Amino acid sequence: MRIGVITFPGSLDDRDAQRAIRLAGAEPVALWHGDHDLHGVDAIVLPGGFSYGDYLRAGAIASHAPIMAEVIDAANAGMPVLGICNGFQMLAEARLLPGAHTRNAHQQFIRRDQKLRVENNRTAWTNQFAEGAEIVIPLKNADGRFVADAETMARIEGNGQVVFRYLDVNPNGSMNDIAGVSNERGNVVGLMPHPEHATEAGFGPNMPDAMRSGTDGLRFFTSVIAAFARS
Repeated sequence: MRIGVITFPGSLDDRDAQRAIRLAGAEPVALWHGDHDLHGVDAIVLPGGFSYGDYLRAGAIASHAPIMAEVIDAANAGMPVLGICNGFQMLAEARLLPGAHTRNAHQQFIRRDQKLRVENNRTAWTNQFAEGAEIVIPLKNADGRFVADAETMARIEGNGQVVFRYLDVNPNGSMNDIAGVSNERGNVVGLMPHPEHATEAGFGPNMPDAMRSGTDGLRFFTSVIAAFARS
């Protein structure tokens, strides 16, 4: 399986995402924001960072990059797409995912190992988790507060589109403790925490049994491989 990772001006975690894909057993394919070619990939990751310096709004300019026309068409055709942090913001700005992101409620950048609960394990990116599982994924953002109007919130809650919720602490003031959502079809998922930073023992978050041992993020990438194998 070939999974594309798009690099935008200001992307920081594109190489980390490529490494996570390789560790999961797929082939990472580097894609460039200015192109109109997905190079035949089977899935796409929009990585974290500060695309275009987060000017205007986080992810807003990147959502209009040339390659996003292809991403939108591919997502609407059913291709799995994962947006991580800034990538989540891009997907929301491109209207591939519901809601929007504003400045953290405490007005500060935050970096922590964050506990999450898996609310929906039926998406292309979460099928290797148990529903209700508690996982730990690193988090780092300044504009991570998920917001939506009442109608949108009722719809995504009713449709089961909330994929992850924050546990123990809501780090940025997101409504309903929402850390990640999907589209109705379940092929597009976005979340603020960074699964690519929890894929390899010795480099992940601290866990009760050992420091830096957390690898919960690897299952995002093995999930999409499993979804592709079944298709």
